[in-house]
Amino acid sequence: MNRQFQLDVFGEALLLLSAAHRLGRLDSDGRRAAEVAADAIARRRHEPDAGIGELENRPWTHSRLICAAGLRSLAETAPARVAASWAALADRIVAATSATALHPAGRWQRSPGDPHVDAALLPPLRGALSAEDPRTRATLLAFERELTTGHYAYRFRHDERPLEEAEGAFLLCGFIMALAEHQQHRHEEALRWFERNRAACGTTGLFAEEFDIRQRQLRGNVPQAFVHALFLESATRLAAPPP
Repeated sequence: MNRQFQLDVFGEALLLLSAAHRLGRLDSDGRRAAEVAADAIARRRHEPDAGIGELENRPWTHSRLICAAGLRSLAETAPARVAASWAALADRIVAATSATALHPAGRWQRSPGDPHVDAALLPPLRGALSAEDPRTRATLLAFERELTTGHYAYRFRHDERPLEEAEGAFLLCGFIMALAEHQQHRHEEALRWFERNRAACGTTGLFAEEFDIRQRQLRGNVPQAFVHALFLESATRLAAPPP
């Protein structure tokens, strides 16, 4: 694992640093870290990487789009010269990714050589594209059609088996769907996603990585920090008054 290259972590780091800036917590070390991350994206964005799923090296679509999201987010708070450079880089990344990894149906696909849908392909949640972008809406519709059942969501299709036989529903993905529906102003549907996945906790109230919808049992790592993080983010956003 220490030999893996994951391009997406640079975009995630920029999103974190941007959040720190909004809270008045970004110091000089943080600003320097942002410059290093942006430079790494500029230099290495064409390289195959292991992606968020830590799979074989490919030019994963999610990795490129989350980097664009991070660049756009931090550009909003950077000095004008740097902001223009980062915003332009984000535009180039999205354009290049659209040229190679946009499915004929108008949605994002996992990589240039893989036409399938993936839960990671919902980058508008972090600002890579707008919620109104046709690629955003086409991807959300395809994901809901192909990788969800009963308001549970799966990462991606492993093979021809039914989704629930390959692995458990990913609770992280269920909360992402709640956020995605909320972003599309479908508040009632967002609440359905939130409540269905909120109920999939153990007797302690903690979440695992996965949930077996047939046996109604937790699966995978427990407790899983990233599920709790998305649970809290979903609760906060859905409880806020409409903008």
